[in-house]
This record gives sequence, C-alpha cells and structure tokens, in this order.
Amino acid sequence: MRAFFEGIQWLFENIFFAPHNFLRQLELENWALANIINWIFMIICAVATVYWCKQLKLHRDNNEEYQDTTAHSFLK
Repeated sequence: MRAFFEGIQWLFENIFFAPHNFLRQLELENWALANIINWIFMIICAVATVYWCKQLKLHRDNNEEYQDTTAHSFLK
C-alpha cells in the first residue's frame, strides 16, 4: 500500500507539477517572462469585460432588457 501512495506522490511531483516548477525556476532568472501567463489572462479578461459591457449597452439601447424588480415571485 505504501508503494501505491509513493507512486501518487511521484506522479504529482514529477509530472503534474513540472510546469509549476519550471515557472518557479524561471522567476528567479526573469520575472517578466515568468509572469507572461498572468498578463495574457488579464488581457483576455479585460477584452471579455469590454465585450460584455458593449453587449449590455446594445441590449439597453434596443429596449430588450427587462428590468422589472418583480420579475421573481419572491420579490413581490
């Protein structure tokens, strides 16, 4: 049974965490390169937020948005 759990430990430490270990070593050499993934995710989120706001404005301008506060029965 001990070999089974040591196998799971080896799998996680050497296979699944390999990208994290690579980024940890890379951060000591070049901070900007190690954090490029974070910047990419922030750019994607910013673009998605701008798109979402534009779609909300489009629906509001076309009067397609239903803003009745009693839309749900529990709010009456």
